[in-house]
Amino acid sequence: MAVRGIFAGMPWWLKWVVIPVIALFVFGGLIVGILTFLIGLLFKVLVFVAIVGGLLYVIRKFMSNKSSHGGW
Repeated sequence: MAVRGIFAGMPWWLKWVVIPVIALFVFGGLIVGILTFLIGLLFKVLVFVAIVGGLLYVIRKFMSNKSSHGGW
């Protein structure tokens, strides 16, 4: 028995409303957990890029100021 055969005799509202709502109810915690993980990972990557970029900026400023003074 194929999935298409199971859904063949059901009304449209059962296929397109009730079953997705049940799936969201059952797997909602998993979906929220995955989204939370992905958003947290993206935030950490952005913070990492900002810190490394700021560090490179400060180092370049420091090195250019040091070399332009010729010692002291």
